[in-house]
Amino acid sequence: MIKLPSAVKILVVDDQPLIAAELCELLEGSGYRCVCSETGSQAVERFNEDEAIGLVLCDLHMPGMDGIQLVQELQRLSGKHRVFEAIMLTGRADKQDVIKALRAGFADYYQKPVNPAELLEGIARQAVVLQERQKSLQLKHLDQKLQYLAESIDDLYQDLDKVRRGPRLSVSTDEADIAVDRVEIPAVFSHLSPRQLEVARLVGKGQTNYQIACELGITENTVKLYVSQVLRLTHMHNRTQLALALSPGHGLRQGMTAH
Repeated sequence: MIKLPSAVKILVVDDQPLIAAELCELLEGSGYRCVCSETGSQAVERFNEDEAIGLVLCDLHMPGMDGIQLVQELQRLSGKHRVFEAIMLTGRADKQDVIKALRAGFADYYQKPVNPAELLEGIARQAVVLQERQKSLQLKHLDQKLQYLAESIDDLYQDLDKVRRGPRLSVSTDEADIAVDRVEIPAVFSHLSPRQLEVARLVGKGQTNYQIACELGITENTVKLYVSQVLRLTHMHNRTQLALALSPGHGLRQGMTAH
């Protein structure tokens, strides 16, 4: 049967070269890409050099840097920007060592000599977990980029408004109304930018994204961005909740906060 290549790359770490080579042969025969290492320090170098590595299969008891120390060092290096899963192999099934290893970050463990079928099943499970964690991390990064984009757009429109208005000697009636409204709005809205608050108020009036876009002179996609940011920053679930929060006499004006 032809083995399809896996997107997951595995770092195999064992101080016994023969065991490391046999494990790599088993994994590569099942479609995985492998990198072998005989020491913890060498494994750290390989991990740093190859960002495709997502699974770490390592012996617990090794001279110098043991398996637990290795995983802790890889966690430190990965920080919040990279995820990986670790599986422990051990020839000595000491319960306390296993518990310590699992607490340190190992996802699973296997007793040597390893049953190949069981190991492959375990690796396949961890590969699925890893892919989900990678997706979550990517979504988080995209959300951060969208937030930065929305803030940048907000700054640009504020600058554009200043240029359009030019110098003023007095505060206009509209600006005075906005100032009054700021005092009246629930505290949960107080940290929104002026443009975000403006969009929130129009949503509160029941306007659609298209209507808001026409009124503010921006694109409908930009309005969607602002609405998404407002909901996220105020911890509200949908436009209806947002509209109710800004409606006159609503409970939020008496101190309630969004859940």
